[in-house]
Amino acid sequence: MSGVVVTQLPTGGFNFDLCKRNEGLRRSGVTFPKPVKTGTTIAGCVFKDGVVLGADTRATEGTVVADKNCEKIHFIAKNIFCCGAGTAADTEFTTNFISAQIELHKLTTGRTPRVATALKMLKQYLYKYNGQIGAYLVLGGYDITGPSLFTVHAHGSTDKLPYVSMGSGSLAAMATFEDQYRPNMERDEAMALVRNAITAGILNDLGSGSNVDLCVVTKDKTEYLRGYEEIVAKGPRTGEYRYRRGTTAIIGTPCVRRFEVVSQSVSSAESMET
Repeated sequence: MSGVVVTQLPTGGFNFDLCKRNEGLRRSGVTFPKPVKTGTTIAGCVFKDGVVLGADTRATEGTVVADKNCEKIHFIAKNIFCCGAGTAADTEFTTNFISAQIELHKLTTGRTPRVATALKMLKQYLYKYNGQIGAYLVLGGYDITGPSLFTVHAHGSTDKLPYVSMGSGSLAAMATFEDQYRPNMERDEAMALVRNAITAGILNDLGSGSNVDLCVVTKDKTEYLRGYEEIVAKGPRTGEYRYRRGTTAIIGTPCVRRFEVVSQSVSSAESMET
């Protein structure tokens, strides 16, 4: 019979050793990296006949909503689409670059591109930059192997799962997937599930908002449903917000400007002879 020797009993409570370490690093002059905010909710799931991708349409600049109807589902090929979270310029350029490479690959081989081919190109491209390109992607499509769904992180790591979510609203979206997903779903059920996941991200994350976009990829066709549903809309004003003159008291402070007058005389110089 084997036994385990416990050298130290576990203690309860919180451990603040890392806080002390971080404070020591700060005092020594180490510059900490800034936190990355993806500010998006993107998701997707596999159903019986294909893949459903979804995204919100809010683009932010810090705390400012820069675009209320941003397009986050990007074209890679006729049978492959990609949702992007992170820096909008990086996701746009990265997906356009991979789309061009996939088209060249299709012309060279004369075959319909596979989702795994686009995945390989994406991970090799992003890995070279060690996460400096802020592109967090959900790649989905249908090829000869059937429906495929992947997540691609900015550092180049990838995952293959039946349902995925990324972005700042991904926790709420993933909670919806874990509660409602089941294998071999029908098309309408999968669309409703992705819609609910994106809606959960919109309602629980300030970086996500506005509308829900969906993209359904099957063996026979691809449907890109732009503006599938408007979740957050600006409501009408309920009344007139006009106040009578004098409602708000004006508090004035007298300000006396003091000027110093300096006398100055100007004399014309005589012209010099040449």
